Formats: sequence, structure tokens, C-alpha cells
Amino acid sequence: MVEIFKEDKKFMKMALEEAKMASSKGEVPVGSIIVKDRKVVGKGHNLKETLFDATAHAEILAIRQACENLRAWRLVDCTLYTTLEPCPMCAGAIVIARIRRVVFAAHDPKSGAACSLLDILRNEKLNHQVEVVGGFMEEESKRLLTPFFQKLRQEG
Repeated sequence: MVEIFKEDKKFMKMALEEAKMASSKGEVPVGSIIVKDRKVVGKGHNLKETLFDATAHAEILAIRQACENLRAWRLVDCTLYTTLEPCPMCAGAIVIARIRRVVFAAHDPKSGAACSLLDILRNEKLNHQVEVVGGFMEEESKRLLTPFFQKLRQEG
């Protein structure tokens, strides 16, 4: 059974604020927060368009910052909160960083790698498995994502 903690809502709200920052820059509104011992050690929001960098996903940027702040590449006692289900690249980075737990908001049926399309995070063939909580505060995330993608489709 996957456990929900009272601080999960607080940290997901922070990830949603990161997503709003991404949106204000014309980026896909995704934000991520990494927490260790109830303290934020890393955060990020999508910057692919801004940095012209295909790897500048919210999760990757948050992982980089957490590793720098903790002076370690292993984030074993950390939880990552993200507003959209991680893609395969981000899921791979989460596994490699040994993140213990991932809490995500919206499911991503087209590229989600935590349960929707693939399940990299819990793949028993890999050397590390991650506890996953999916669909947490999903509606709040969809309120940011849906208008963004509707506008993108209209602009063609």
C-alpha cells in the first residue's frame, strides 16, 4: 500500500508554483520539488525552450540542484514531487539518483514512465525501485496543462 503523508500536499503545491513559473515563460507547465527530511533540497521547472536543451525537464533540473546542494549523486532518502508523470528520461534519472519516492500529479498517457505507458520506476530488472504515488492533486495540475496544450494546438 502506498502511503500519503500530510506534507505531500504542501510540497505538491510548491511543485505547482514551479509549474506556473514554467508557464509564464512559455514552457510546458511542469514543476518539480525534491525533499529530504522535510526540507526542499532541489527544485526546477521546464526550461527546454528557454535553454534550447532537450534535457531541461523540471525533474532533471531539480535532481541536479539537489545533488549539488547535498554534495552527492545518491538521493536515497529523498522524495520527488512533480506535476506531470515523469517521462522515460526523467524516470531513468530518478532511478540512477536512487530517489526513494515519487509523487506525481497528472498522468501522461503519451510518455509517462511511472505507470501510464511504461513503468521504469518500479521495474524489478533495474538495480533500484521507487515508491510511486500517482494522480495526487491531478486536477490542480490539469488546470495548468490543459489550457497550455489547447493554446498550442490552436496556434498549430
